[in-house]
Amino acid sequence: MERLIGDAVRRDLQKKMVLLSGPRQVGKTWLARELARTYEKPVYLNWDNGQDREVIKRQAWPGDANLIVLDEIHKMPGWKTFLKGVYDTRRENASVLVTGSARLETFSRSGDSLVGRYYHHRLLPVSPAEARLAGKERPLDHFLERGGFPEPFLATNDDDPRRWRRFYLDGLIREDILDFENIRRLRSMNLLIELLRRRVASPLSYQSLSEDIDASPNTVRHYIEVLEALYIVFPVYPHHRSIARALRQQPKIYFYDTGLVEGDRGVRLENHVAVSLLADLSRRTDTDGVERELRYLRTKEGKEVDFLVTRDRVPHTMIEVKWQERSTAVSLRYFYERYGFPAFQLVGDLRLEDHGAIPVVSCNDWLAALDRHDW
Repeated sequence: MERLIGDAVRRDLQKKMVLLSGPRQVGKTWLARELARTYEKPVYLNWDNGQDREVIKRQAWPGDANLIVLDEIHKMPGWKTFLKGVYDTRRENASVLVTGSARLETFSRSGDSLVGRYYHHRLLPVSPAEARLAGKERPLDHFLERGGFPEPFLATNDDDPRRWRRFYLDGLIREDILDFENIRRLRSMNLLIELLRRRVASPLSYQSLSEDIDASPNTVRHYIEVLEALYIVFPVYPHHRSIARALRQQPKIYFYDTGLVEGDRGVRLENHVAVSLLADLSRRTDTDGVERELRYLRTKEGKEVDFLVTRDRVPHTMIEVKWQERSTAVSLRYFYERYGFPAFQLVGDLRLEDHGAIPVVSCNDWLAALDRHDW
C-alpha cells in the first residue's frame, strides 16, 4: 500500500543520499522498489544475500545505475566509510538509498563520515491516518489485534496474522538481536521481552526488571537500548525542561507492533495511540526538520497525562487515552487549567463526543485525521 513518506523520500533522493530505517518487515523494501520504478536504471542489493554482498564489496553494480539501493548495509564492517566513498564517487545525478532495520541515524552520529551527505527518514507501522489516505480504513479493533505492520494488517483472515507474529518475534530474538550484538544470555533477553509485553504504558523500573531476569540494572538498561536500536520498543520519557533530568526519570515503554502487547483493551489502545503519534511526529520531523517529540506528564503527587507532544521542546498538545470514559480525566483537567496547553481525551468506545474546552472524542476518528493536525 502507498506510504505517506514516499514523496518526501523521492524529493530528497534528488538532493542527497537517503537513509531509510524502520522495524523489520514494516515495508522498507517495498517502498524502495516502488521508488525504483521511477528510475530508468535502478539496482537493488541486499547485504544479507551472499551474491549481492560480493557485488557490494567490489562495488560491481552497473556503472550507469541512476539509483543504487543498499539494504541492511549497516551490517557491513566500516559501512559509514564505505557509503561515504560510494556517495562521493557516484556518477552525476545518481541517487543512493540506504535501508535498514536498525537505527541508522544512531550509527551515523557515531562518526563524521556521513555528515552533510544524507537525509534520514523513518518508516513506521501503518497508522489510521495513513490507512485512510491509502483507502485501507479499518475499525479500531483491527488495529488493536493486528497492529500496523503491512502483512498482518492487510491479511484476509485471522490465522495468518497470528502465524506471522509468532515467526516475527522468533526472528527478532534469534536473528536480529544476535546479528546486532553478541548477547550472551539470550534466554534473559527473551524473558525481558515477555515481561515488557505485560508492562506497556507503565513507568519502567530497571531494578524490578533486573530482579525478574536475574541480571544487573545496567544490563537490563543495555538490553532495552538494543531493543530500541532494532525498532522493537520505544521509550516515552516524562517532560522536563532539563533533558538530562528527564532521561534519568522512569520512561514508559511501548512496542512498535501493538499486536505484541499483552494487556486489556485500554493498554493496547494506549500503545496504538503511542505508535500512531510517533509515526506522525517522525514523518513531519524527517520532512521539515522541526523537532517534535512524544513525552508524558507526571507530578510528584502522581498526577499523570498519557502523552505530551512537544515542538522544539516546548509543550504543544496533551493527550489522554481512555477505553470507555466520557467525563474528562482529573489529571488532564488539572494540567489544562494550570498550564493551558491544548488537550484532547481520546476514547476507544464512545457513544457521544463532547467538544468543550477539552474535547472528548472518538480515538479512531481522531487518529484517522492525524495528518491534519497542526504541530
